[in-house]
Amino acid sequence: MCVQQYDAIGEAFEGFKALPLTRFGEVPSFLALVGDVRGKSVLDLACGTGFYSREFKRRGATDVFGVDISGEMIAAAQERERREPLGVRYEVGDVAELRPLDAKFDVALGVQCLNYAESIAELRRMCRAIHRNLVPGGEFFVLCQRPDYRFDCESLDKYGFRCEPTGEEAEAGPRCRVTALLEPQPISILGTVPRREVYEESLRVAGFRDIEWVPLSVSEAGIREFGEEFWTDLLAHPPLVMLRCRA
Repeated sequence: MCVQQYDAIGEAFEGFKALPLTRFGEVPSFLALVGDVRGKSVLDLACGTGFYSREFKRRGATDVFGVDISGEMIAAAQERERREPLGVRYEVGDVAELRPLDAKFDVALGVQCLNYAESIAELRRMCRAIHRNLVPGGEFFVLCQRPDYRFDCESLDKYGFRCEPTGEEAEAGPRCRVTALLEPQPISILGTVPRREVYEESLRVAGFRDIEWVPLSVSEAGIREFGEEFWTDLLAHPPLVMLRCRA
C-alpha cells in the first residue's frame, strides 16, 4: 500500500512543506529537536523527496544517506541532487528490511516512517534495522501522528490538512486518512496510528533507551504571519508529535 500511494505522489510531495502546519509547526519543531548535526552522519529513513536530507546536509552533516520504499520519491530526490549537488546519497529500500550499511550513523531520522508498519512485528523489524545502523549512543528522532489523537482539531483544515479515521483497526492501532489540502488537487495518504505503548515497546525491544515524547510548537515566524489566536486549536489538539531515543 505504502509504495503505490507514494509512487503516485512523486514530486508533488514537496508541496506539503508549504502548508501552514508543516511550514510553521513540523519543520521548525523537528529541526530544533534534532539540533546541531555539524560533523555528524545522518540516516534519513522514509526520506521522500529528500527535504530533511538536504536540509541537514546544508546544516553541516558530513554524510547523509536517504532511504525510501518509493522509487518515484527517490527519483525525485536524485533529480534535486543533480540540480543542486550537496553530496546526499539516496537508495530505494524498505526500512523493515534495511541491510546493514557500510558504516554506522550518528543520527537517524524517521519522519512519518514507523506509522506505515502493517503489523507490530513489522514495526519491530523496522526499529531493529534502524538500531543496528546507528553507532552506540546514536540518536533516533521520530515525527508521527500523535498516538492519542482524538481527531478533535476542528479547524485542522485551515492549517492545510485533514485527518480522518477510516473506521478500521490495525493490530498496532487505528487506521487514518491524512489529506494535504494542496491546490489544485488535494493528496490523501492512508496510514496507521500505532498506540503509544506499541511504539515504546517496539523501540525498547530493538535496544533503544531514553525514550522521550516531545510536543510540536509553532515558530515565531508562524505567529508573526497568522497571529497567536490562529494556532490555538492546533496547539490544544495537535495531530502530530515527536519522539527521541538513543541506541
